[in-house]
Amino acid sequence: MTGAVRVLASKVRDLTGPGVTDRFGIGGTDLGVSVAAPDGRLVAVFGDTFRRAGVGGRGWRAPVVLFGDPDSVPTGLRWTGSAGRGEYARQIVRYLHHGVRRHRGMRWRRVTTVLPTDVITLGDEMFLHVMVCRQLGNVHWTEIHRSADDGRTWRPTGVRWPADHLGGLFQMLTWERGGDGYVYAYTTGFQRAHGLVLSRVPQDRLLDRDAWQTWGFDGSTWGWDRPPTEALPGRFGELGLRRLADGAWVLTAFDEANYRIDVRLLDGPVADLHTAPCVTVLEGCDWGEEDHAAGRVAQLYGGYPLPGSTLADLHLVVSQWNTATNWPYRAMQFRVDLSGVRAGRA
Repeated sequence: MTGAVRVLASKVRDLTGPGVTDRFGIGGTDLGVSVAAPDGRLVAVFGDTFRRAGVGGRGWRAPVVLFGDPDSVPTGLRWTGSAGRGEYARQIVRYLHHGVRRHRGMRWRRVTTVLPTDVITLGDEMFLHVMVCRQLGNVHWTEIHRSADDGRTWRPTGVRWPADHLGGLFQMLTWERGGDGYVYAYTTGFQRAHGLVLSRVPQDRLLDRDAWQTWGFDGSTWGWDRPPTEALPGRFGELGLRRLADGAWVLTAFDEANYRIDVRLLDGPVADLHTAPCVTVLEGCDWGEEDHAAGRVAQLYGGYPLPGSTLADLHLVVSQWNTATNWPYRAMQFRVDLSGVRAGRA
């Protein structure tokens, strides 16, 4: 495996928290995976959200959606609204925290939260993949929800996968259109203890579980519709597979083992992740040692590309949670220029 080079990102602005998202009833939140909606505006989906600046208390909901002005990304994303009545960002998936839900054909399960992993726009519709969880890391199942009104409202599609699908490596997901009629998805577990596997599905059959194929190695060659083989070993968390505005492919990943966020530059969705250029853009550090201007962030995770990004102007949504004090608990925007890596200087 090629080693990672360092091209560290710098902070653009806070995306959530006091003075930023108060009018949406958002004090503390995280994640913020985003795409462009069919109408062109930016749609960002966040995880566990609370009214106060921190974790806990009133107004717990997840996931929630904020709408942004895509033209504002280069200088700092500006929010223009939220999914829900009025400005208050409502929970877009119907369930009760600490309630029970039934997985078809299985017993009732206690659910504490439903967390987004990625969202995709296909034609006039949007699709959201979520993990139905009892506490962090404990996934009951995953499912897909659909929006036909540019992210304002969402409805369940009925498509679900059990938590042990693909040996438990189909929980955390990121997907992107391949330009060849397929949607490609890199997935892993929600425990930050596993590597990545690759799947694909015809774009017009996204909701047909039988149409999904996995990428596997038979001892001599790689091919589709085989038992999945790890495309990259490791201990990964949040993922972001995107074809950028300049046509470049990137895969962002929170690397738990090395406490950092990396960007891999791919020649397409079916790339050799072992040899793809890998750039560390953000490094984890202890509290008191942060330098957001130089890519050092305490208790970082996430790292989702923002729509409109290019390699020369790559913008990422990065989360931070001080688990000792429960603040900061927020999403932030960082920027990095990776054009030099593309040119081969890495």
